[in-house]
Amino acid sequence: MLSLGKEPPRPTDALEEAAEWLMRLSENELSASERAEWERWKVSSPERGRAWARAQLLQSKLGGLPPSLAMSALDRPSNPQRREALGKLALLLAVMPVGWGSWKLAQSQQWSADYRTRIGERRELTLADGSRLTLNTETAIDVQFDNQQRLVSLREGELLVQTAQDASRPFLVSTRQGHMQALGTRFTVRERGARTHLAVLEGAVNVMLADNSQSAPLIVNAGQRTDFSAQQFGTLTLADRNVSAWTQGMLMADNMRLADFVAELTRYRRGFVRYDPALANLRISGAFPIADTQRTLNMLVQTYPVRASGHLNGYWVSLSPA
Repeated sequence: MLSLGKEPPRPTDALEEAAEWLMRLSENELSASERAEWERWKVSSPERGRAWARAQLLQSKLGGLPPSLAMSALDRPSNPQRREALGKLALLLAVMPVGWGSWKLAQSQQWSADYRTRIGERRELTLADGSRLTLNTETAIDVQFDNQQRLVSLREGELLVQTAQDASRPFLVSTRQGHMQALGTRFTVRERGARTHLAVLEGAVNVMLADNSQSAPLIVNAGQRTDFSAQQFGTLTLADRNVSAWTQGMLMADNMRLADFVAELTRYRRGFVRYDPALANLRISGAFPIADTQRTLNMLVQTYPVRASGHLNGYWVSLSPA
C-alpha cells in the first residue's frame, strides 16, 4: 500500500507511485477501499496530480500498458521482472509527452527489422556470403541479398562490418543519409541524429549521398573517418583508434568531457543519467565496461569529484559535484 505521507513527494517519487498505480489497475479490479486510496492519492499533492496526468496521457495513447510491461505486471510484487517493469514505466512517464514519439518510432523500427539488439546488447552475425556484422546497442538492420548486390540497411544504431569477397556483387550499407560501398574492407557505421558517421579500419569505402546526386562520391581509406548528411560531406579526418572498442565491451575515454561521456554511457543503460552543468567540462579518461554501467558509474565516483544519487529503482541517476 502506498503511503501518502505528510511531506510533499519529489517529482521522481510521484512518478514511481503513478507507475505503481498503473500496474495495480492493469492487474485486476481495485477493491472499494483501494479505489478510495487511489482517489485520495491523486489529489494529495500537485506533484502526484501532475504524475497521474502523465499516466492518463500514456493510457490514452496506448489504450493500456505497453505489452512488454503489461506481461510483467502480472508477476508478484516481489518479482524482479515486475520491479524492472515499474522502473521502465516510471521512466516512460517522465518523458511524456516529448519522449512518446521517439519511443514509438524506436519500437516500430526495432520490431519490424530483420535483426536487432536491445539497449545494452551486442550481437554478431555471419551473413550468407560469409561477411560478418557486429551490432552495437539498440541497433536495427535489414539484409537484402540478390543477384546484383548485397545490401545492409541500417535503420538505427551502429555496426561493425567485415566484408567477404564477391567480385560479382558489391557490398553496400545504406542509411537515410547515403550509401556506402565496401571496397574489400572493415569499417564501422553509426547513424546519429541526421548524420551518418563512418570510420574505415581496413580497405576503403566509397560514399554516395542520398539527396545530392551532383556531389561526387567520396572515398574514405583505412585510418580515416568522416560524417555526412543526406546533402553534404563532413571533414575527412584520422579515425579514432578506439572507434571499435565497443566490440570488446569497452567505452574508451581519452580526455573526454563528462557531458560526452554520459551521452555515450547512456546508450548502453536503461534509464536516464543527468549531470549538474558544473560537471559538463570535467575531463574523463580510462577504460570503462559497457556491459555493467553501474560499475562504470561506481568507477566514475571513485576516481573523480562526482557524487551519484539514484531514483526510480535506479532508472534515474543524478550526478553532482562531490
